[in-house]
Amino acid sequence: MGLEKLIVPGKSLKSQSSSSIDKATSSIHSRSSSSFNNDTPLDTDDIDEDDESGQSILLNIISQLKPGCDLSRITLPTFILEKKSMLERITNSLQFPDILMDAHSDPDELQRFIKVVKFYLAGWHIAPKAVKKPLNPVLGEHFTCYWDLPNKQQAFYVAEQTRHHPPESAYFYMIPESSIRIDGIVVPKSRFLGNSSAAMMDGLTVLKFLDIKDSTGKEPCEKYTLTQPNMYARGILFGKMRFELGDHMLIKGPRYTVDILFKTKGFISGSYDHIEGNIKDRNGKDLYTISGKWNDIMYIKDLSDPKNKKTVFFDTHKNKTFKPKVRPIEEQGQYESRRLWKKVTDALAKRDHEVATEEKFKIEDYQRELAKKRLEDDVEFHPKLFRKVEPGQDLNFYIYKHIPSGRDYEKQIKSILEVAPILPGQAFTSNFEKPGYKKYEMEEKAKEHQLAMKH
Repeated sequence: MGLEKLIVPGKSLKSQSSSSIDKATSSIHSRSSSSFNNDTPLDTDDIDEDDESGQSILLNIISQLKPGCDLSRITLPTFILEKKSMLERITNSLQFPDILMDAHSDPDELQRFIKVVKFYLAGWHIAPKAVKKPLNPVLGEHFTCYWDLPNKQQAFYVAEQTRHHPPESAYFYMIPESSIRIDGIVVPKSRFLGNSSAAMMDGLTVLKFLDIKDSTGKEPCEKYTLTQPNMYARGILFGKMRFELGDHMLIKGPRYTVDILFKTKGFISGSYDHIEGNIKDRNGKDLYTISGKWNDIMYIKDLSDPKNKKTVFFDTHKNKTFKPKVRPIEEQGQYESRRLWKKVTDALAKRDHEVATEEKFKIEDYQRELAKKRLEDDVEFHPKLFRKVEPGQDLNFYIYKHIPSGRDYEKQIKSILEVAPILPGQAFTSNFEKPGYKKYEMEEKAKEHQLAMKH
């Protein structure tokens, strides 16, 4: 049974000429649910519910669970699933590009760091109102999107599932004309903890301001590394379900660091969603303190003078998000997230969990068949859009394509668009199906040939 039988019909992979990339570069259901005023449709991602047969989550999964077990191997009921793949959900943290560009343009290194912290803290509140888990991407699944920014620039995002057990997602984001680049790996390791489940968020985000020199001289440009807080779903067996962020998030720049503690509520005392942390210099001196709630209002206080009072750092209710744009379904390939999961997400939107479960099983069963065949044929899986790098770098996967440095932004954008279709109207290149490491090797050989011809 081929994957094409599992998803909606669409265009097959087509060859793409450089002219189509240039053209793209220049162009820069649901059953009705109502809100209380019967006006605004209610997103099913915001509804906490049991399945329609009346069984609780307990009856669905209790037979599979043991404390500490890996939830990535557990079949979860579809009614706790978000209508979005993890590859797309990562973009929640990228929906405040105005803060990021403001950080990049600030001439003061400490203020740049503070604004990077604000940018990274800003996106965590973007989530369904109900406790929902994003869809686990299948191996080789990919997702692309773009932003038309207020300053007429564009941002681009590419992500791919590079491993299935444990799940690992690699992603790339860039605003070429602002010389901002982000690379990252997300490795959510799920655990059952009794009445809670946890996603222990391994992985790392690497942010670079490509046109700013590293003040310490240790890196080619100014670099920040950022970790993620862990995620907890409380009350999955009894009581009211609730989502919490917990534990530490560490951000390191060339000269400054911050360790933000996301506090979880205690069984008897405490409150939800609080954060606290101090921005420190390289000598460990406290410069600023950050407090408040990550899903409400966050505050910052300058510690240089005891008389200083805390001020609003970020208000989640007032700041505008910039949502990414995605190519139409009919232009997407078979392994692009929205097309791949369309039958599942359509059923979830209608709260038809029987169909959602059936369609989800078809996709996952086909993946098991593919894994079995790879094992029988002794064939290793290789991502198409990312390549594995040697140990010693910040991440183990980077986008395969070399993105030129400097200020030739058109050339940079063209290189990004050659990785995969991102803008509407783009088609797939003839090399798309080749593994990322092979495409990288082809490019390196081409560079060597060009260099030899010059001499």
